[in-house]
Amino acid sequence: MTDAAAFTPVNLITGFLGSGKTTLLQRLLGDPALGDTAVLINEFGEVGLDHHLLERIDDTMVLLQSGCLCCTIRGELSQAIKDLHAKRERGLVPVFRRLVIESTGLADPFPILSTVQADPVLKHHFRLGNVIVTVDAVNGAAQLARQPECTKQVAVADRLVLTKTDLADGEATDALVARLRRLNPSAPLWRASEDRLDVAALLSHDLFALGGKSVLARRLFAQEVEVRPHDHVHDRNRHGDGIHAFSLVFDGPLDWTVFGLWLTMLLHRHGNAVLRVKGILNVEGSLAPVAVHGVQHLVHPPIHMAAWPDGDRRSRLVFIVEDLERAVIERSLAAFLTLGARAPASAVA
Repeated sequence: MTDAAAFTPVNLITGFLGSGKTTLLQRLLGDPALGDTAVLINEFGEVGLDHHLLERIDDTMVLLQSGCLCCTIRGELSQAIKDLHAKRERGLVPVFRRLVIESTGLADPFPILSTVQADPVLKHHFRLGNVIVTVDAVNGAAQLARQPECTKQVAVADRLVLTKTDLADGEATDALVARLRRLNPSAPLWRASEDRLDVAALLSHDLFALGGKSVLARRLFAQEVEVRPHDHVHDRNRHGDGIHAFSLVFDGPLDWTVFGLWLTMLLHRHGNAVLRVKGILNVEGSLAPVAVHGVQHLVHPPIHMAAWPDGDRRSRLVFIVEDLERAVIERSLAAFLTLGARAPASAVA
């Protein structure tokens, strides 16, 4: 029998858009027990932000930005892990004893897991650890009903973390938990706003075992192993017929009052179509950036970051939308910024 301790565990943190993956990862990375952890982040869109929002930039943090891991050539994920391993062996990066992959919320988890488990090189150095899945208590029921990726994420989880229970209706939350239990009866479940979350709890018995998963999870994994890497070109900013991502970048400081009013009204009007909006803003009067997050009709309180993550002081907004044209958002934002005498100087094409 192979000694699992001789292999570097690979933990996957996944969950649908806006369910709190980055927030959870930031919380976990604050634990000294994960001080020797490498992080690989996959983002869906033109401008990567999550690695900045973690406020930890070093040689063991890698950003994959060629689209969802489930619909881009799998070789990119495999190569990124191999590169980290090679650099560790040559002493070019700090020694890491664990790798955490944070996937985009639109990713099917099974291609990620099968890549680590089946790649002929990786399987000699890495092994799968616990799969941790975040579920949004406010939007989770609708996401499970509409998005097959969300169901797959829940089905394969070793650990479930229910987020935003402080914002959700109690009866609706109980109904959601019952549904999660039907999809995955074996995974322990934590409520992030109520329960103590720590590395020891989430990573205990840290060994992915398909045998303990539901019939649905085993069937999906078996199907995935049979699939060969994609041999077609895929639009990196598209996922499904109606879902697409785009980004806007603005020079100069933004008027916070005007921007906040616009974002609130946008999500009130088009919330069902805005699967995710997140950004780092250069706010007038603030020396450090302000991070903003919105999911469908919900706008989270802004987060004042400690410092700019790099020399780029432009405001950056990333949208993932379904059946909503980019031009609609651009026109409304331009109108509001003009009212605030802060028209955008540039935008990513």
